[in-house]
Amino acid sequence: MSTTQSAQETQLAQEPASKEERLQNYLQTKAQEGEVYFKSKFIADDVGLSPKEIGALMVKLKDSATDLEIEKWSYTSATTWRVTSA
Repeated sequence: MSTTQSAQETQLAQEPASKEERLQNYLQTKAQEGEVYFKSKFIADDVGLSPKEIGALMVKLKDSATDLEIEKWSYTSATTWRVTSA
């Protein structure tokens, strides 16, 4: 067994503990660049969550994330979310 950690093991060790934290960190990073509009299915791979998980967490983050402004923007085949820094 090697004493050197693989890149994947290092990444896993640095990931936030919860799905909610992982999504919130992703949104904070994207919102620093300006307002962000997205559908859950298009960011699912980026955050390692299913679109359904993202949708449920967005509702939760809308009320709990004090550093982000989150609103449902529109609904056409899937909810579009608008996120900005607070």
